[in-house]
Amino acid sequence: MYVLHRIKTFVSGRLSLMPWRWGTDLLGVCAPEGSARPPVTFLKPQMRTLEYAPRSAPGLIPNGSARSIGVLSLDPTSYGKASALLAIHCATRDSDHFVSSVSVPVVNRGSLQLAVARLRRLDVAGILVVAPQRGAIDMLAELLGDIPLVAVASQPQEVVSAVAIDHYAGAAAATRHLLELGHRTVFHIAGPGDGQDPGRRLAGWRDTLVTAGAEIPLPMIGDWSPDVGYELGRRLGSRTDVTAIFVANDQMALGVLRALHEAGRRVPKDVSVVGFDGSPQGEFFNPPLTTVRQDYTELGRRSLELLLTEIEVGRHGRVHETIPAELIVRASTAAASGRTPHAVL
Repeated sequence: MYVLHRIKTFVSGRLSLMPWRWGTDLLGVCAPEGSARPPVTFLKPQMRTLEYAPRSAPGLIPNGSARSIGVLSLDPTSYGKASALLAIHCATRDSDHFVSSVSVPVVNRGSLQLAVARLRRLDVAGILVVAPQRGAIDMLAELLGDIPLVAVASQPQEVVSAVAIDHYAGAAAATRHLLELGHRTVFHIAGPGDGQDPGRRLAGWRDTLVTAGAEIPLPMIGDWSPDVGYELGRRLGSRTDVTAIFVANDQMALGVLRALHEAGRRVPKDVSVVGFDGSPQGEFFNPPLTTVRQDYTELGRRSLELLLTEIEVGRHGRVHETIPAELIVRASTAAASGRTPHAVL
């Protein structure tokens, strides 16, 4: 029951501490790509074989065979952040390292101090921070001192190493795909961070339109949720000049698809829609969603490798690795009515 309690606490997004070592696949999600996965239930019988060993004292490592890696997840509620966190845990299953995870739903100096203090008590050798917000990295670098730190699913940082998906190239590929289908321009629903930065997805969309000489519509700012995607989709669906929409994540794209359906705009005959993330559910949207897939498995592997290298050689900071994103074309995009598909440089 203690294992179940810890897992349930983590999923609920509360500030929690979870030291564990992988002895089997959690909910079947860490199985090698392409392998058969058993049906998923809330708590599989195989979970009983997890080599779970809570530490009773700082620095204690079960069997004395491994060191502890800390994982700090900031606001792990979105699909992308949760997937990055899970990918890190999957990457450690064949290694000698135990993972202690702390989730911080609300990020401020006090919550980061508490999280760092908990990880320090476990004598972690290094820390991976998932999806750090602006300003959080500087605070963490100050609080951690000489403990190696790698930012995961983050833009390049000035003070620490980082591993990230190439959001810019992924957004550019999505926009270029729609332009090549003959659409005169592409409307964009951005994520909340994109409206301030601007983010890499927004920049990839905008720069591709500039290069193609297309009109640049004013981007609409969402919050990653399907309900806000639906509201913004209703506004776009009422405009007859909208024939192509690039949405910054799959969940907002789901809301857009519903709004277009209710407005009588057929997808993809009247409007083409592209999402971003490559969430498993996108294949089962109506119609199946064209999207940009993020390789979270590779993200977890590369992040762990970079951190272990920094731990072993004592290197600190400023190594930036980028993982390509992949355009997955499905049935939500098609040639613009009356237009001939063509290549866009």
